[in-house]
Amino acid sequence: MAEETQPPRAPPSSLDVVSSTTQPSSNDHATSTNPNPTSNEEDMPVQEKRHIVILGAGVIGMTIAHVLSTRHPSSFKITIVARDQPEDVTQAFASPWAGANWSPFGNGDEKTYKRESITFNKFWNMERTGLTVNMPSRIYYNTEVDIKRIWYKDLVRNFRVLSKDEIPAGYGGGVIFDTITVNPQKYLPWMKNELLSRGVEFVRRQIHNIDEAADIAGPTGILFNCTGLGARSLVGIEDEKVHPIRGQTITVHAPEVQECISLPITPNAEGIATYMIPRPIPDGLVYIGGTYQKNNWNTSVDFNTAKRIWEKAIEFQPALKTDKTRVVSHNVGLRPAREGGPRIELEWLKYPTVSEYLHGNATGKPPRRYPIIHCYGFGGFGYQGSWGSAEEAVDLLEQL
Repeated sequence: MAEETQPPRAPPSSLDVVSSTTQPSSNDHATSTNPNPTSNEEDMPVQEKRHIVILGAGVIGMTIAHVLSTRHPSSFKITIVARDQPEDVTQAFASPWAGANWSPFGNGDEKTYKRESITFNKFWNMERTGLTVNMPSRIYYNTEVDIKRIWYKDLVRNFRVLSKDEIPAGYGGGVIFDTITVNPQKYLPWMKNELLSRGVEFVRRQIHNIDEAADIAGPTGILFNCTGLGARSLVGIEDEKVHPIRGQTITVHAPEVQECISLPITPNAEGIATYMIPRPIPDGLVYIGGTYQKNNWNTSVDFNTAKRIWEKAIEFQPALKTDKTRVVSHNVGLRPAREGGPRIELEWLKYPTVSEYLHGNATGKPPRRYPIIHCYGFGGFGYQGSWGSAEEAVDLLEQL
């Protein structure tokens, strides 16, 4: 469903930190020097670790912090700055509301396939932790399945094309395979605790302009922009390609539902997207969707839509009709999408930001340039590509 939050703020003098980690120094262009002291020589001054500030504490921002602290366990100080923290469940924060199962969608490209392949294997191997669960998934299509276009058939487990008698009336084809599912509201706090144990700091702060984050990082700092929808309104970034895709869902307790199901998205303003995703934790919880409504910012529950979601779900999953089924909640979240697809790239920004929205911001501040690595705009596929996208973003850091 959705993934990533709006960005965070405040001057570096009043940071509410929880804990920390670190890295090198960079030249103006694409070169960098390593400030780590050789430190066998007692008379050499001890240099501070280079500060990396990650904007956004959703699945993308935290996965980048995990990859960074794995590859460079003692090279950088790492701080995650965000208005919404992993334990928060607010409608402005996309990550808690995600469907968060691994389910291919449409036609991608080689970069997407690589990101999603890395992520599938990572999540598959996490089942022993209890944070993910492996289960069957059925996808129905309007037309017959063209096996040559199913790029993931050799990646997922137990893949096969459904026979005609397994396909519901009105659909042309389908596949079934074993995939993984995650419960974001358990996974995100787990990831935060994992990062805290590695010395990563979390700062609750809303950032209104990118200079505030640069001030926190310091003169040799590096930023990662994982602000999701916030990239549209963050002064100094102002990415007008960013837009929401509204997702309305129903959470139910339905222990008899033991497989994922998804149907094609209807290409209209109503944007009905039918899917069912059993959660690994707690047992018996199922996420039922939903809608896929582009450029719709409405976070209120529409109960006419809820009725249609429920009717469509019981049509494809009769187990929902039993007395054991109980509706837990109705939900709305905004998937942070971007026209043209996700943005994963390195950019050098000028400091201070000169903008009509920041009158007087540049007064008395010495000019410089600093690197920022963008990683946002994944729509409903942030979890699905999270580990691969984080690896790609950290690769860009290592090119500095």
